[in-house]
Amino acid sequence: MLGETSPWSLAAGAAAVALLWLAVWTLEWAWWTPRRLERALRAQGVRGNRYRLFTGDVPENFRLNREARMKPLPLGCHDIFPRVLPMFCKAVEEYGKPSFTWFGPMPRVMISDPESVREVLSNKFGHFGKQKPSRIGKLLVSGVVSYEGEKWAKHRRILNPAFHHEKIKRMLPVFSNCCTEMITRWENSMSFEGMSEIDVWPEFQNLTGDVISKTAFGSSYGEGRRIFQLQAESAERLIQAFRTIFIPGYWFLPTKNNRRMRKIEQEIRKLLRGIIEKRERAIKNGETSNGDLLGLLVESNTRESNGKAELGMTTDEIIEECKLFYFAGMETTSVLLTWTLIVLSMHPEWQERAREEVLHHFGRTTPDYDSLSRLKIVSMRSSSLL
Repeated sequence: MLGETSPWSLAAGAAAVALLWLAVWTLEWAWWTPRRLERALRAQGVRGNRYRLFTGDVPENFRLNREARMKPLPLGCHDIFPRVLPMFCKAVEEYGKPSFTWFGPMPRVMISDPESVREVLSNKFGHFGKQKPSRIGKLLVSGVVSYEGEKWAKHRRILNPAFHHEKIKRMLPVFSNCCTEMITRWENSMSFEGMSEIDVWPEFQNLTGDVISKTAFGSSYGEGRRIFQLQAESAERLIQAFRTIFIPGYWFLPTKNNRRMRKIEQEIRKLLRGIIEKRERAIKNGETSNGDLLGLLVESNTRESNGKAELGMTTDEIIEECKLFYFAGMETTSVLLTWTLIVLSMHPEWQERAREEVLHHFGRTTPDYDSLSRLKIVSMRSSSLL
């Protein structure tokens, strides 16, 4: 009949509208918004690279990183900025401070003025929001570092007691035992000549992983080893994905890298869920949590405030916090320990003075928390040694 519209026509019309909306959204995200941000930054006197569609400076960043890794770090050199962050170093050299580069369609402004840094970090008026993690980025790190507002406040309130001064002091025996086990392993690997070469980077990764497993989750490194291995692989694959993640819809394509990252995420969540459920059963059976991080997260669901039940974290939220502490805690601390040994090897005279100080105050005994403050040389910043 005249005036009737077939279902196929309606479907085609709806599809056309959806495609039009998607095209407009893509243009807004990938071109119009970055261009507006670029004009705004330049109007404020901030200079930087011109925006490139979708990828920004990501390809150039990969090229500079590859070139920087091929150049050996001169012995005794502390100027690691060009080696670790060559793109930022180049931008500062070309455009001054502050300047900006592009991470996909998002500009990254580098500031060094102490007052500006203090204003951003204090964020008293909420003017500086956190960057929203990408869908693929959430596979690696999420949790409290990515939250804002009430959700951030709730998670921070639940997490804070795990890092109370007294709790940190009670962790010292665990730190000491883990370090002793590592040193003993090193001594046993020594040759008959009394010399041996050890790659300390994986050793410190194992050390920090063991400490985190025992102090934050009440488990052994053996239980968390698979999680650490999976997160390390996920980080490597995420770096590979940076070349393509800014292409709209790429994450949904069944590429080999995308499939593997999803599989890693599923396995990590399964392992963490098993650890959480094991702790939940232990708490229900009357066992104490010793106030560790995992215990506080699980017990938050049964906590009361002013006689009323206080809403805690869901199991999925607990999993996200566990992923964050497993990955971030291990990487940051192991990198710091490795760099500390590098600096001490650059300055053997200070290495000897630090060793003498430790032996003078503690001999072969285990240091206690309060006495650590007596170590003046050991607690120096590396810049103080120069």
